[in-house]
Amino acid sequence: MLDVVFSHSYYYKFDSKQWSNKTPYPPLGTLYAASYLRENNYSVGVFDANLIDNPAEVKPYLETHQPKTFVLYDDGFNYLTKMCLTTMREAAFKMIKIAKALNCKVIVCSSDSTDHYEKYLDAGADFIIQGEGEISLKELVDALANNEDPTSVKGLVFKNGYEIVKNPKHPVLRDLDTLPMPAWDLIDIQPYKAIWESGGNEFTLNIATTRGCPFKCNWCAKPIYGNRYNSHSPEYITKHIKHLSETYNVNRFWMCDDIFGLKPNWVQNFNMELKKEKLSISYYIQSRVDLLLKEDTIDALAESGLEEVWVGAESGSQVILDAMDKDTTVEEIYEATRLLKEKNVRVAFFIQFGYLGETKEDIAKTVAMIKELVPDNLGVSVSYPLPGTKFYDKVKDDLKLKANWTDSDDLAMLFKGTYSSAFYRKLQRYVHKEYRKSQAFKNIKSLFKNPLKLSKQQWRSMLLLGYYLPSALLDKIQLKSMEPKNA
Repeated sequence: MLDVVFSHSYYYKFDSKQWSNKTPYPPLGTLYAASYLRENNYSVGVFDANLIDNPAEVKPYLETHQPKTFVLYDDGFNYLTKMCLTTMREAAFKMIKIAKALNCKVIVCSSDSTDHYEKYLDAGADFIIQGEGEISLKELVDALANNEDPTSVKGLVFKNGYEIVKNPKHPVLRDLDTLPMPAWDLIDIQPYKAIWESGGNEFTLNIATTRGCPFKCNWCAKPIYGNRYNSHSPEYITKHIKHLSETYNVNRFWMCDDIFGLKPNWVQNFNMELKKEKLSISYYIQSRVDLLLKEDTIDALAESGLEEVWVGAESGSQVILDAMDKDTTVEEIYEATRLLKEKNVRVAFFIQFGYLGETKEDIAKTVAMIKELVPDNLGVSVSYPLPGTKFYDKVKDDLKLKANWTDSDDLAMLFKGTYSSAFYRKLQRYVHKEYRKSQAFKNIKSLFKNPLKLSKQQWRSMLLLGYYLPSALLDKIQLKSMEPKNA
């Protein structure tokens, strides 16, 4: 028997785009919570839903381990969980029903349950934990184990008869180094490794060095860690990396922070700690172009093993960046891209179309920026309103028919934008083709300079130019026909 069984409600197989990428990451936030309870003398297990086919598979696990408490604790470091996809919500409800039928107390901590706690309580959950959950969870489990009244625990939402009670949130954890390392031993790493290798990718594990983000882009939701920023020490993270390297023979990492290395001199000290431990790693991060331009940040990142940085470019139009409260400039996107490429660090852009007020000219500027800078990778989406954001408040009256995507490739416009969902889906595909064309032309230039240095991927890019040229032209014609007359 176990005191507590943890699980989560993200199923890669229910999100075909993510599953086809063959780059799944373990549920890091879930493993932190399990480790914290285990350190406090509870026997715990983790039912990892990431790679399974059906929520019903949790039933035999629960029957075997007979826990008193079942905790659905989603990985708040995975941006996909913040999207509150309806397929994952339905899976969560099925797991709640199964656990309740086996007489478990059910606790849920996730972005979706924070935003829609009434839905989860109606589905049978006993308690919802809002925000950062480890401390509230321990206090709640302590109260349940000691047959004490748990209703005063901060961070809880629960039903008292027909009334929903919402307690104040728990103060955030500032000293992250007090947390034990995630309970990696409670899941099977080998299936993850096999999937990465089957896609021809180097096996990579996820690490979080921080919690939260202090910036105030008005479309970005922060339901778990909030609009603040607390950091592990470089020593803690280096120790974590060393453990994973020695235990699982992994030397490539996804630093899944919202913003990596914001704290002054953190990156420089991290670089020194890696050298001290003689650790040679590669990693990739998310950052902001303005932060990358500070002092010797790019130099320290490149020296410490940075392979690729994803930046929230969002748009090539300053008007749209300003409307988003992004506090970055198009010029900074150009400069950061140039400097990163000089250091042989790959640059990837997050691009967002469909923001309120976007015009044909704004779209054209974004496409032109992509074609000129030719990033090494590209993620294109449409603006997605999430509860708790200023953007959501502006468009919430349009969300009555549909408020969440089904999966991460849905790309539906949930509010009344300049163009239709069909237009933006076509635009996404057109932009990717224009991007591939630009890559191919860049590789052709490299061919004349030094043909022996071209990779198989670069040769393939040039060969596919015969497809992308006519296909992109056809998409452009179709997009023109889809424009409203007054756009």
